[in-house]
Amino acid sequence: MRSLPGIILIVEDDKGIAEPVQYVLRAEGFEVLVAYDGPAGLEKFEQDKPDLVILDLMLPGMHGFEVFRRLRQRRNVPVVMLTARSEENDRVTGIELGADDYVVKPFSMRELVARVRMVLRRSRNEEDTLEDAVTLGDVVIDRLRHRVEVRGQEVALAPKEFALLECLARHRGRPLTRSMLLEQVWGTDEYIDERTVDVHIRWLRQKIERDPSQPRLIHTVRSVGYRLGE
Repeated sequence: MRSLPGIILIVEDDKGIAEPVQYVLRAEGFEVLVAYDGPAGLEKFEQDKPDLVILDLMLPGMHGFEVFRRLRQRRNVPVVMLTARSEENDRVTGIELGADDYVVKPFSMRELVARVRMVLRRSRNEEDTLEDAVTLGDVVIDRLRHRVEVRGQEVALAPKEFALLECLARHRGRPLTRSMLLEQVWGTDEYIDERTVDVHIRWLRQKIERDPSQPRLIHTVRSVGYRLGE
């Protein structure tokens, strides 16, 4: 059983980043594994179940964004992206896809360690800090009484609909893939088609959105899944 927080660093070998980052993170009390391309990183991710991934976007063979999508299809682990100073579009796209933070190259080791600690702390506290009652516009999610009000009127939700909405609220602002939602809401080893999530999202929108055809709360994130906004 691992006693230290585990990190997988996925970075191109010829950048001269891997060795110093690995050394500093280990000195700071982390277990660190390194992969030098996307497929190797995904394999280590499956085998070692890390607490956090540091992902360089400029990887050989498979771009970092594709690696990120595949990571999130497997598990909702925190990801810190490494981006080039000149690539503002990459930073914006990474945050929109749901990356937890990014560090611009060249970076100081002190900054990287600080961001890693911040992201891990935020991830561990995320579920505990969700309020008993969450207000999103004219929708109130009352976790204690297991009820939802829309514009002051209680709306009846099926148990899975409520669990799905609560899960989105727990990760508010972050995109969740269909497979992640299936794992967290349905929590079963038997096969369930990912379209089940789409169906429940459609039912939820019909019940809580002012205009289900133009949702303002439950957003579709193309090629990823869904995100709860405000």
